Amino acid sequence: MNHKEYEWVKENREVLLDFCSKIDPNDFTREMVFGWQNVRDTLVHVANCYHAWLGSFVLLQTKKPITPRENLPAIGMEEIRVLFGNADTYVNEVLESYALKWDEPIVQPIPWRESSEAISMTPRKLLMHTVTHEYHHKGQIMAMARQMGYESLNTDVLGARD
Repeated sequence: MNHKEYEWVKENREVLLDFCSKIDPNDFTREMVFGWQNVRDTLVHVANCYHAWLGSFVLLQTKKPITPRENLPAIGMEEIRVLFGNADTYVNEVLESYALKWDEPIVQPIPWRESSEAISMTPRKLLMHTVTHEYHHKGQIMAMARQMGYESLNTDVLGARD
């Protein structure tokens, strides 16, 4: 992945976040039967994935990358945009710092977990994971919105500007 490709991810995300900011507040947190239960919690989960794997595991910049469940009710779109802004900072730093060592394994324990068992992951694999993870949950969010009666938008990378 490079900066141009990640710009497409961010462009698609912005379409999704703009869409989600127009969802009725009751629908934004309406409990569904799949995903992370509601749109808000799913968006936070997606951003947390970037914070965890890139900000914590690769860059070692945080040991607490996961938003505690008890904090979720206080989170709105403004806070979600901040979480994604921080995620973008992590992505850019990984793209810059690891460009020449994409496939060099990082062997260490997962910083936010109690286990001291080391795992081995490459920066390339973790960046790809975070992006595919985001697209997986973006599909769930759009499915939740459709089930609540909202009209779906094109949030696919094929709709991004070249």
